[in-house]
Amino acid sequence: MTDDTRSDRRMLEALVCPQTHAPLAYDPEAMELISRAAHLAFPIRNGIPILLIDEARQID
Repeated sequence: MTDDTRSDRRMLEALVCPQTHAPLAYDPEAMELISRAAHLAFPIRNGIPILLIDEARQID
């Protein structure tokens, strides 16, 4: 794991769901941050998490 990867992971761990303020889980395959509490998946575009509820997709 490189220093960049470690710092990126720490940054992602510090983010919370904008709706519920619950922790987000990182899905590297889908490039999304998952809020299980809100049942939302937030996209990561060009390495930037898009934490706008209007941009999130509903998940089961």
